[in-house]
Amino acid sequence: MDTTHAHHHAHASPAAPQAPVPWRLALSATLHCLLGCGTGEVVGMVVATALGLSDAASIALTVTLGFVFGFALGVVPLRRAGFAWRRAMKQVLVAEGLSIAVMEAVDVLVITQTPGVMEAHLTSPVLWLGMAAGLAAGFVAAFPVNLWLIRRGVRHHH
Repeated sequence: MDTTHAHHHAHASPAAPQAPVPWRLALSATLHCLLGCGTGEVVGMVVATALGLSDAASIALTVTLGFVFGFALGVVPLRRAGFAWRRAMKQVLVAEGLSIAVMEAVDVLVITQTPGVMEAHLTSPVLWLGMAAGLAAGFVAAFPVNLWLIRRGVRHHH
């Protein structure tokens, strides 16, 4: 039997692993970003409400925590993969910073421009629906950013 011929067919097999599709990587990266930003924002909103912070201070806290949680979710897998802290932080800052910034900016825009959201209390569905709408809009805005970063080789999803 000709082993070269058999070897050729092994590569053509439908079960052979293929390179990840950029839009799938972008989807995964954007979901990852959403998880970090969303977690940070919920924690920020709860803390801001408990402390009775102003709207501006609440937004500053939720955005800051969105970045903190987003970066933390990016650094953890890199550290587990053996990256030094400095290298992991630099990689995450470059790869995720733009995505998180776009998601946060659009989210804040939607939340602040949707009537009643900023005045709503933690027990109000208006607050949670407004936050969900803001994060959904942020996701839509961040997806093409992640796709662009992946196609440019700047971002690789972990």
